[in-house]
Amino acid sequence: MPLKRRYSKSKLEVGTDEAGRGCLSGPVVAAAVILPDDFKHPLLNDSKKLTEKQRAMLRPLIEKHAVSFGVGVVDEKEIDEINILQASILAMHRSIDAMSKVPDFIIVDGNKFNPYKEVAHKTIIKGDAKFMSIAAASVLAKTYRDAIMEKLHAEYVCYNWKKNKGYPTKEHRAAIAKHGSCCYHRKSFQLLPKETDT
Repeated sequence: MPLKRRYSKSKLEVGTDEAGRGCLSGPVVAAAVILPDDFKHPLLNDSKKLTEKQRAMLRPLIEKHAVSFGVGVVDEKEIDEINILQASILAMHRSIDAMSKVPDFIIVDGNKFNPYKEVAHKTIIKGDAKFMSIAAASVLAKTYRDAIMEKLHAEYVCYNWKKNKGYPTKEHRAAIAKHGSCCYHRKSFQLLPKETDT
């Protein structure tokens, strides 16, 4: 099914999405994108359905052609303080704050969102596979977060974040079991399966 251009009749409809919600380490990153009506690209889709190379190719095209875009970051310490759901929503709010234009309608990937100022919004489950602006936001959020994790990898090579990006892979969990956690791990998350906790 081709992605839809917009949900509302609003001229400045922004799509927003986050990346890194299920990770054990690093920030949650969100992006917000307003696309022009004539934007199209055959590859544009939910970032999870794209390869790293495809996402890297799409990012500069989205940034160049977007009417406006913004990126918001909430680090692991804030995640531990307010919980991952609230952190994800806060990251989305920050991404909208970072835009050069104020949207008049917000479409959100998922089913949870807190009102942003006085702007109307609509939550859409699997919105990143349904609407172009949310798909574009998912690509930006993922590529920006991956770049952050690659930088953090240089500080803690033992966790191989360059490859696993902080997700709970077997390799990542084995590294936590061997080396312990570090300052970038989310302490409110269960870093190791219960049976291996000490």
